[in-house]
Amino acid sequence: MKALKINELRDMSVDQLDATLKDAKDTLFRLRLQAKMERLDSPSELKKNKRTIARILTLQSLRNKEAKGN
Repeated sequence: MKALKINELRDMSVDQLDATLKDAKDTLFRLRLQAKMERLDSPSELKKNKRTIARILTLQSLRNKEAKGN
């Protein structure tokens, strides 16, 4: 999974964000497992994946606040 930019994430619907979040969490799990078992090809993928998850969670939080405010 490639690291997604915030602008790409903002254009996604709620369902798309949920699916992307699930995919990112699965990928992070596999990367962590692989890091413990063997050497990773690119250790920076862990960091990129964590940032993508944080971006998605931040967007979801902002959208929830906006929905409650209206």
